Amino acid sequence: MSTGGFSLDQLMELAGLSVSQAVYIVHPPDKGNRVLVLCGPGNNGGDGLVAARHLWYFGYKPTVYFPKQGRNEIYERLSIQLRNLGVPFTDDYKTALSETDHIVDAIFGFSFSGAVRPPFDNVIEAIKSSGISVTSVDAPSSWDIENGPPPDGPGKDFMPAALVSLTAPKPLARFFTSAAASCRQIWRRSMACT
Repeated sequence: MSTGGFSLDQLMELAGLSVSQAVYIVHPPDKGNRVLVLCGPGNNGGDGLVAARHLWYFGYKPTVYFPKQGRNEIYERLSIQLRNLGVPFTDDYKTALSETDHIVDAIFGFSFSGAVRPPFDNVIEAIKSSGISVTSVDAPSSWDIENGPPPDGPGKDFMPAALVSLTAPKPLARFFTSAAASCRQIWRRSMACT
């Protein structure tokens, strides 16, 4: 994407819109409109912030957990846009989990490597054990881009209901076994939305 002259803002906007459209398909507002958007410090978190804004416009009630906000001006602007809409930010993900109908996992994306560190280790364990439907952005958080879910640690046995692959599926997609909706169904339905 970098060779096409796209700015980071444009890429995040496209990614966040795509994620919000996928959520609308796999978890329409009439199934419960409270969505917890979990954002990490990198670009995946920025995609989550954009998705939260679009979800608000689609009639959802998003809440954002963003504990390690990037100092980049882009993240500051995206946060201001959400606050101007009245979208709440929370530091208490445990309470937010008990008050949500769906989760958007925008913690770590395709560039993640290494061990999951606090506070995200506990967050991933909590969403995994919550029983709440999860849509992951580009990669389920904690998964290795090549080898999929880790053999142990907080991401072991973490399988979101839906995976939104941005630009193209990453090698980890071959380990994705959830069957909330097929890619073909989501693609056809999202094309009807545009």
